[in-house]
Amino acid sequence: MNTITDTLQPNPATPASASRSQDAAALVGRLLLASLFILAGVNKIGAAEGTIGYIASVGLPLAEPIYYATLALEILGGLMLLVGYKARYAAAALGVFSIAAAALFHADFADQNQMTSFLKNLSVAGGMFVVAAFGPGRFSLDRG
Repeated sequence: MNTITDTLQPNPATPASASRSQDAAALVGRLLLASLFILAGVNKIGAAEGTIGYIASVGLPLAEPIYYATLALEILGGLMLLVGYKARYAAAALGVFSIAAAALFHADFADQNQMTSFLKNLSVAGGMFVVAAFGPGRFSLDRG
């Protein structure tokens, strides 16, 4: 049978240590992903004017409310992901946010740095969608 869906199904013969190692890997992944957003949000607190100006510079209306919404999403969503509380929802929101940020702020493919940032954002979104799909693991407030 060895189909992809067979490998995603729990295997009763799998040792408990495999499950623990998977949960530990999920925890490390969540911590690394969450740190990116928490630090980005905290750094934006001290740079409100510059960040609002940058948001406005790409032509988005309501730059100040967008700034505060971004701040809340990055810090609160990052913390939710970190501790694993409603982690699937937080990860989905941060994944969509990452794609939007890539498209709005990093779509200048003539600039290698912007291309790298664009691809980084898409990769982070991919990690977020994995958490959204498979859950935060046992080492979380959601407990899987």
